[in-house]
Amino acid sequence: MQTDVLLGLQWGDEGKGKIVDVLTSNYDIIARFQGGPNAGHTLEFDGIKHVLHTIPSGIFHKGSINIIGNGVVIDPIIFENEIKSIDKLDMKISELLIAKKAHLILPTHKLLDAASEQAKGKNKIGSTLKGIGPTYMDKTGRNGLRVGDISAANFKDRYDKLKQKHIQILNFYDFDYEIWDLEEKWFASLETLKKFQHIESEHYLHKALKEGKKILAEGAQGTLLDIDFGSYPFVTSSNTITAGACTGLGISPNKIKDVFGIFKAYCTRVGSGPFPTELFDEVGKHMQKVGNEFGATTGRPRRCGWIDLPALKYAINVNGVTQLMMMKGDVISGLDKIKVCTHYHFNGEKINYLPFEANDGLIPIFEELPGWQEDLMQLQDLSDAPQSFHDYIRYLEKELETPISIVSVGPDRKQTFFR
Repeated sequence: MQTDVLLGLQWGDEGKGKIVDVLTSNYDIIARFQGGPNAGHTLEFDGIKHVLHTIPSGIFHKGSINIIGNGVVIDPIIFENEIKSIDKLDMKISELLIAKKAHLILPTHKLLDAASEQAKGKNKIGSTLKGIGPTYMDKTGRNGLRVGDISAANFKDRYDKLKQKHIQILNFYDFDYEIWDLEEKWFASLETLKKFQHIESEHYLHKALKEGKKILAEGAQGTLLDIDFGSYPFVTSSNTITAGACTGLGISPNKIKDVFGIFKAYCTRVGSGPFPTELFDEVGKHMQKVGNEFGATTGRPRRCGWIDLPALKYAINVNGVTQLMMMKGDVISGLDKIKVCTHYHFNGEKINYLPFEANDGLIPIFEELPGWQEDLMQLQDLSDAPQSFHDYIRYLEKELETPISIVSVGPDRKQTFFR
């Protein structure tokens, strides 16, 4: 019986979708366990770029089963648009199942999200405005509507009751909004949601494990955006760490074997919040341009900086990572020197861990390593990579005390190498 977990170790956007796509053939089931359409998993193959927001990244492999777990929040409109985009490709896809316990994002959840961000002004979190936070608030407040409720006879009454509660809250904000058009599209999109099988995902997965099936649990966002262990309050609203796979799918901890931690060869962040190694110079601009660092969901430019080892060690420990996978090694090609943050200066001390006061100004301490000039995107075999690139990988393995099993040097499936 085996469940492996794949998740991000930084502030999201590490390239999880690509690796899920690459690994799917090794698994029977791909199950997304948290987050919502604020995630954007980008896959590229056969010269076509695909962006998924809610649907698991194994969808393009016929023969596997993809599950949207109970820990996910679903916007029916965005889900419908994803399905339409996939249908246009006219290609064979895997079966898609949806957990009955997954919560629904209502139109008023999006309005509440936008109103809250507007009210914060300069102190805004940097929300994607997809209604994620308000939906999880209703979930924990025991007011939410779930996928399994759609077929209930009193669903419309329950919807109206929750909508009225939201409108009362919106009345406290100086915020102009129009709901009717959104609402009409929302109810129409429920028909697409109804076309898919709604399951008791925890029972389905328990049965699959007993039958010897292999499951890959797919996370969204990244460890440093975890609601408990991220750079709070500049975080998402769900548990992005390994523990979130247990609560987001109903899989017990003793059923988890390997934990795959995905990270970039440098670091990026979208939205507000601390970023100790952020660059504001030409190197940062180089990373942003070459790495096409713009959000797959929002299009917002990503902040770029050097890799941060104390933060990565923290993420590895919190998640119990057994294998690392390094993405976008190609982006830092052409630089004479590569910098690595090994410690921080904090309150007059030199520390090598991420403290509670991470928002209060950590000053990074860097070590310099030789760069490389070669274009890694043209590699046909990892053994042909320049020595300084191999040295960089080995340096990270030693410092992080965890093996790097996959290296990616481009967006396409074929630009992925196993070590």
